[in-house]
Amino acid sequence: MSSTIDILEQYTSYKENSIQDRYINYTDIKPLLKKWSVTFNIKELGVSENNLPIELLTLGTGSKKLLLWSQMHGNESTTTRAVFDLLNFLADPLNTIAQNILKECTLYIVPMLNPDGSTLYTRANFNEVDLNRDAQDLSQAESIIFKKLVDEVDPLVAFNLHGQRTIFSAGQTNKSAIVSFLSPSSNAERTVTESRKIGMRIISEMNTALQQHIPNCVGRYDDGFNINCTGDTLENNNITTILFEAGHHPNDYKREVTRKWMYLSLVTSLNFIASNVLNSEGYDAYFDIPENGKCFKDIIIRNYNYKNNKVDISIQYKEQLQENEVVFLPYIADIQSNISEYGHYEANAAEDTITILTTTEKLKIDNKIVSIQVNDKEFSVFPIIY
Repeated sequence: MSSTIDILEQYTSYKENSIQDRYINYTDIKPLLKKWSVTFNIKELGVSENNLPIELLTLGTGSKKLLLWSQMHGNESTTTRAVFDLLNFLADPLNTIAQNILKECTLYIVPMLNPDGSTLYTRANFNEVDLNRDAQDLSQAESIIFKKLVDEVDPLVAFNLHGQRTIFSAGQTNKSAIVSFLSPSSNAERTVTESRKIGMRIISEMNTALQQHIPNCVGRYDDGFNINCTGDTLENNNITTILFEAGHHPNDYKREVTRKWMYLSLVTSLNFIASNVLNSEGYDAYFDIPENGKCFKDIIIRNYNYKNNKVDISIQYKEQLQENEVVFLPYIADIQSNISEYGHYEANAAEDTITILTTTEKLKIDNKIVSIQVNDKEFSVFPIIY
């Protein structure tokens, strides 16, 4: 197998530059689907609640059937971009890893399961239903389409591709969870079944690859059981499922760097599956990955003078779609004498002159920040890049 360095050195040539940044909707991917219809089999599975197409790409000829889907949550686009990078990789006839994957596997890829939510830049769909909590009720068109696809494909492994908020850490540390994984539970007892062990083994392989480049920045998502969740339902039906969470790389609010790590994870996992008989040997390395903590806020101002007291102020961004662009709006999350969390950006009023201006000129939880001035620098456009 090529080293992770080799895979990453080739990445630039495979990156799909026509889609960038956080806001990716069906209009953005439609030209790419048309392009790939010449190379891969593409068919419409049905339409969303607001009548947008949900499309499936099928590629490869192997016996190992793998199902991948992205943007089940419409505002989680990083893995969608990584999927189209992956397609460029798989279409390279000179890449031996790609050709081995296509020889040994058949890939079924839904690049955008929730096109309505993607258009609106919302987690939920057009009817404000979270599709990742609809696996049992099947109340939405998208959920019914997906259930039918799972039944038809009966995948060996299912890849559930998501995005993660900036609050998550790799363990209870000051290391951001740039990438997180989960082998979902199949029951309330969180039994480590054979199906889960196989998923854990694949995740361990991806973690090994990632540790070479983002050491101590890979997390393990909580495996609390909820039968309404898609991954838990699939595991309950003995389908090995892996949850991918694209998290926050420092200074990467557009998630263009994280996109590369998701690509590396996908290539590594697909190559491992293609090149091996899947079993549970070595699965326990999964538990070496620290469970996600919630140790971060986007900004923390330390020792700020407030009502004649020194306090710490944490600020969290809320993402909002404005004129087809995602903007980051800062709001006060907490005011305490000593905040134990870490900030992706921190400033200390004991060392610098800092002024925080809010919309009401008062410091209050949930108030929107207008600007932050640190010495001679005024930040009124967010996020703050440090």
